[in-house]
Amino acid sequence: MKLNKLAACIAASTLLVACGSDSNDNSYSNPDVQKVLNTNADIALAAYQDSVITAKALQTELAKFKANPIADNLTAAKKAWLVAREPYGQTEVYRFRNSPIDSTDYQSEDGPEGDINAWPLGEALIDYVATNNSDFGDDQVGVTANSAGINGNGALTAANASTDNSNNIIGEASITIDADLLARTATADDEHDVIAGYHAIEFLLWGQDLRSDNQQPTVGTDRDQAVNATAMGGQRPLTDFTTNVADPDSPAARRHQYLEVAAAKLVADLEQVRDGWKEGATYRTAFTRINSDAEANQRLTEILTGMGTLSEGELAGERMQIAYAGNSQEDEHSCFSDNTHRDVVLNALGVANSYYGNYAGYDSDLDGTVDVTTNAVDGFGIDELLAARQQTTLATQLDNAFTATATAYNKIDASARNGVPFDVLIMEANRSNTNPVAETILALNAQSVKIQQVATQLGLGDVVDDDASGCDTTNPGSDAGC
Repeated sequence: MKLNKLAACIAASTLLVACGSDSNDNSYSNPDVQKVLNTNADIALAAYQDSVITAKALQTELAKFKANPIADNLTAAKKAWLVAREPYGQTEVYRFRNSPIDSTDYQSEDGPEGDINAWPLGEALIDYVATNNSDFGDDQVGVTANSAGINGNGALTAANASTDNSNNIIGEASITIDADLLARTATADDEHDVIAGYHAIEFLLWGQDLRSDNQQPTVGTDRDQAVNATAMGGQRPLTDFTTNVADPDSPAARRHQYLEVAAAKLVADLEQVRDGWKEGATYRTAFTRINSDAEANQRLTEILTGMGTLSEGELAGERMQIAYAGNSQEDEHSCFSDNTHRDVVLNALGVANSYYGNYAGYDSDLDGTVDVTTNAVDGFGIDELLAARQQTTLATQLDNAFTATATAYNKIDASARNGVPFDVLIMEANRSNTNPVAETILALNAQSVKIQQVATQLGLGDVVDDDASGCDTTNPGSDAGC
């Protein structure tokens, strides 16, 4: 295959001398790569800006609910949470590359992601939980340690939680609920002590996803009975927000306080990430300003690492296969709201956004169609970079891979919209080669292989982090190594 000079620069595995340098300022000049980087940054800014907008809308609805805790306002707050997930889910592809979500200095992993979207949640640290010996035992609701002041910052078992329903932040009135408290999140070695972010708000709004007939914990064999309630997701009663709410030390008042603090922290954390992608910001400037072929390669590697690692390790492995292979409701990403189908769709869509250089916007009425396009981006993607390099065969293969993934995840989405959510699809009785969860895991694995081929063709090395998950995503039903 014939490569032009620019393609040859990118494809070389070791590049020390800049191609196409401007002799006047010795700056690097690579129009196609520069356009990819600018578009990638534009999409990040747009998606995080939409995440801030929708998080603020959630904050507003929670304030209305606190002022007037009636059923309609609880429903509105839940809808606002679901809408807030629509743009944010598309940003997960910006992880795994020390961008502002994971890092404040482009080097260390000290970013706010753990405060925003960490999971699984330490729900027993936050509020009362129902327990059993299967889906709601120590592995699901227990924590090995915490920094929230529960049990002397020690372990909290399912037995502890069931013995004393007040042995949690909501129940212990002496614990002040503020931003400092919620910043003490994911501090244990297993990071199961998460108490901040989207999922903390989700748990407080929905509660656990219990059987709809008797409000007992679901187990692996009766989970289908949990979708017979008025709506999918948890069954937290409105009385949790109204009983003795005038008493500031009551559990109801403290739940409202927790939601208020968690929402304010979420907005602030998202604003911090968004601001790192603004024009002139230190991170964006460092990411988009390339002065050598080596820097160009590094930036492309970062983009593809986010795409490849999210596809295979984080989404296919951690967020899907662990739950699917283990029939574990508590291991699905949004188990309280039964919104995991959207997590899958949106995370995968974010990968496609980076490849095609497009961001359509988000769905504000939850009908599955994007209707808020204010910050939409239509830019220059990696697909166009491949076309410019005459890599038509590889580009076609990537198109086919993204189409296969979309076909599979749309089946998960359709299933949930038809009353069979992700936690029912993963039940052992429902597992088969044609199960859309299994199909999506396999499609994401195949997609990651093609993403790696792009990196290999461009001489960029490995872009799929093997440490992101121990799951063998070529075998969705196996939990070996997960």
